[in-house]
Amino acid sequence: MKSVKSLPENGEALDKKSLNISERRYRVVIWGVAAVLGLVFVASLSIGRYGIGFFDTIKILLSRLFPIQQTWPDMASAVVFEFRLPRTVAAMLVGSALALSGAAYQSIFKNPMCSPDLLGVSSGACVGAAAAILLGGGSVLIQGSAFMGGILAVAITVMIPRLMRNQSTTVLILSGIVVSSLMSSVMSILKFVADTDTQLAEITYWTMGSFATVTFSDMLPVLPTILVPVAAILLMRYRLNVLSLGENEARSLGINIQAVNGIFILCSTLITASCVCLSGTIGWVGLVIPHTSRMIVGADNKKMLPIALLLGAAFMVLIDLLCRTLTAAELRIGILTGIIGAPFFIMILIKQSRNLR
Repeated sequence: MKSVKSLPENGEALDKKSLNISERRYRVVIWGVAAVLGLVFVASLSIGRYGIGFFDTIKILLSRLFPIQQTWPDMASAVVFEFRLPRTVAAMLVGSALALSGAAYQSIFKNPMCSPDLLGVSSGACVGAAAAILLGGGSVLIQGSAFMGGILAVAITVMIPRLMRNQSTTVLILSGIVVSSLMSSVMSILKFVADTDTQLAEITYWTMGSFATVTFSDMLPVLPTILVPVAAILLMRYRLNVLSLGENEARSLGINIQAVNGIFILCSTLITASCVCLSGTIGWVGLVIPHTSRMIVGADNKKMLPIALLLGAAFMVLIDLLCRTLTAAELRIGILTGIIGAPFFIMILIKQSRNLR
């Protein structure tokens, strides 16, 4: 009898031990990713045509908070605070937000191929920005038009299944494909009527994505529509685990599937539209980073989403750094993300085809 009673106790001890090992491993991973983000952040402020020492950059940053004797030229402070810091912060904000949005979409639709622009938000934002450029609007009008265009595209996508009286996920995805195609056609029309010497080039460069001209004043209007949805997704990330169990199990646990899906879609749409209006179209981040995070810590959204947030920020800062240092003329963000994302996508397809055999 003693040996029989000891079995559950030993089993519980083993479960607790494995749980503790898993938690310790997760802490090591998240602190490691945070350290990588910190190193990439300082490197982004240090490296460029005007080189600044790594430790000098740290001193420059801390000088705004603590009384540190100045041992660096005034030019270094100007370069850090006026030019490199705004675009680095913007890259962190956009990268983390897009990665989180992509992870949420992949969990909602139970499809690892989903990305934040699945429902047409990026295509709609591009149409809005292009229309503002044709009207001769400034940066504020372009940002506002891009944001409203993205929201309008997703609203049309969500409305189509309701008109069909079919709320299935498949119909919603197909509606997103249709709306994206429609917005691409409208975009082609806008490019066709644009002035080839000025407006067409501006539209083309905008759609490639860049942080070159981003300032803190540009970020302020979109901060609420990025930070609030990001916080909402992080606070509700345990519900994504429940949804992954299936509709019947989720309903048995008291989850209103339609309402929860609507909240996540709304948050992801606001995030993506805000990011696009701030930096232009940046693809692949919402697809690549969630997969990488899932390979590191597993499919548990409680652990995976924070990792995706930090990893997305580090990835985007690194890409922005490469864009402005690889060549004499600054590359556009979308070029490098496409070069990295496309091979990763092919690798996923190969892996899935092997699993189906």
